[in-house]
Amino acid sequence: MGATEHKEAASKDEMVARVAILTVTDSKTRETDTSGRAAFGLFRKFGHTVVLHEIVANNKKKVAATAITALRDADLVLTIGGTGISHKDVSVDALLPLIKKEMPGFGELFRAFSVKDIGTATLLSRVVMGITEKRKIVVALPGSENAVRLGLEALLLPELKHILWELRRYS
Repeated sequence: MGATEHKEAASKDEMVARVAILTVTDSKTRETDTSGRAAFGLFRKFGHTVVLHEIVANNKKKVAATAITALRDADLVLTIGGTGISHKDVSVDALLPLIKKEMPGFGELFRAFSVKDIGTATLLSRVVMGITEKRKIVVALPGSENAVRLGLEALLLPELKHILWELRRYS
């Protein structure tokens, strides 16, 4: 490994995200939000900083406004819940207008991995990941703790420092 490659690799390892976790629900509280607590713990375990952890009502305008506000201080906004197909599932609809570059592989891999646990019902999940115009990351995961753990442990967290490095290296 040459000097330049070593420097790039080291800088990737040092990438830290400021994360906002938004649990989108009308039925959970901070005390009953096991999925949000799991996400909080996983981000911390991987060396990232959680700058916001909040419960947001199932309301598209509230989710969008909270995400936009959170992106002022956060590099990544994660919504938990609201990725299904019912009229109350609004997280994806709130985030899509913020996305400049969608990362379809995230949702594709999530559903491919999920099929082992939930079968073909995984096609009902509108999991999404994208990059905003200001090179911030937005992610929508289902509300179950298992889904959050899968999306973070198997997909996002192993690549997050690399994603941050790519987004920051020309800024």
